[in-house]
Amino acid sequence: MQRLSSTVVVVAGDRAAEVVSGLDGLHNVRAVVRGDRSPAEITELLAKSAATYVVHDADPLAEVADAWTGFFDGTEPVGGLEVAIESTLAALRADRLVLPDYYIVLDPGELPETRRHWWLGVLAGAAPSRVIPCQASVSAVTEALGRLSAGRWWPSDLDGWLRGLPRVVPDRAGVTAGSSA
Repeated sequence: MQRLSSTVVVVAGDRAAEVVSGLDGLHNVRAVVRGDRSPAEITELLAKSAATYVVHDADPLAEVADAWTGFFDGTEPVGGLEVAIESTLAALRADRLVLPDYYIVLDPGELPETRRHWWLGVLAGAAPSRVIPCQASVSAVTEALGRLSAGRWWPSDLDGWLRGLPRVVPDRAGVTAGSSA
């Protein structure tokens, strides 16, 4: 699974595309709005960038996030989460997707409860300094970019971590040692 020379930041939330487009033109920031681009096209753009920060709204874990929240909300078909996990792992291994260095989550307090547990429990539990809650505004995200701190990256056993997600209960995600590893 590849890591790029730029710091890759995914902006997630209802207004992500709007906020990312507003970052275009910032010094050392390449802003990429997904639009109609495929995940592979986004990955290609990310790999070609020489900017210090590449900020985009194409979450490589979106399929897993949707399936995980659906699994616990009772809307995902049986086996859907496992299929999403395996599909995402295959795309990461084939370098069609790239995990970001950071997620900036817009207005997490306004998200449905299970989705909020995904961002602030599951992902933040796996890499606490890599998930940043933020207001949904260009100025707030610009400020957050300037305050990104170092910390452990995503779990080294990414396969084990993702495959363990069906056992990570929303209101316990990120709370107990080992619950998200």
